[in-house]
Amino acid sequence: MTFKKITESDSLHNDLEKKSIKELLEGMHQEDQKAVAAVGAVRDQTEALITKVVEQLKNGGRLFYIGAGTSGRLGVLDASECPPTYGTSPDQVVGLIAGGDHALRNSVEHAEDDTQQAWKDLEKYKISPKDILIGIAASGTTPYVVGGLAKAQEYGIPTGCIACNLNSPLAAVSDYPIEVIVGPEFLTGSSRMKAGTAQKLILNSITTATMIQLGHVKGNKMVDMQLKNNKLVDRAQRIVMEELNVSLETAKDLLEKHKNIRGAINAFNNF
Repeated sequence: MTFKKITESDSLHNDLEKKSIKELLEGMHQEDQKAVAAVGAVRDQTEALITKVVEQLKNGGRLFYIGAGTSGRLGVLDASECPPTYGTSPDQVVGLIAGGDHALRNSVEHAEDDTQQAWKDLEKYKISPKDILIGIAASGTTPYVVGGLAKAQEYGIPTGCIACNLNSPLAAVSDYPIEVIVGPEFLTGSSRMKAGTAQKLILNSITTATMIQLGHVKGNKMVDMQLKNNKLVDRAQRIVMEELNVSLETAKDLLEKHKNIRGAINAFNNF
């Protein structure tokens, strides 16, 4: 099949500079709904990738994301939210972006064009076949990402991807590709919009489903979350009160003693 960069296709909306704010918002909202529908259409692909992620992590492996620009930032964001949300080690889910951490806030020219750099970045973490690598690239052509996955496959490391074009070079080096086709962007070529939204939704699904499968959730509560601020402490107190049917003071005492929700619940139940 031929490869076409749908993400670069001309917008279905024209004369944007002549539209009112209301008209612009209506147009963007129309396109956003397509992104959500596109994510729903690839649930089978997403399930296959998550199943492999869970398998690797249950066997002591790690999840790596690589990407450039918006895609890279989304991967780093998803990885960085796992420790506070699920109490995981920072090295269990790792996000790498072309150009390094400096690229999180700044454009790093040509960083994404180096086909060798991703593997150099991954080697610093001693990535192995126990792990799994997911490349994120709306275009499906980013050299940094494609090069990283191709090298990983040479070493027997499972690979997956989130791309927004069909039959891309990135999908070709992915064992578990997710091709979420959102169509042309509202602003031609601005893949931080619908493509970025779809990628973020899928990343949410990957880590949320994985961490539930790994036992970091009880009922519908984040029982391993880190109590890093007052909001989270208040949430933890409510969870303990509801789970154990105890008073606020008892919940506070349990959390003060055990420092986390799971420990507080287990200690009370085993008392």
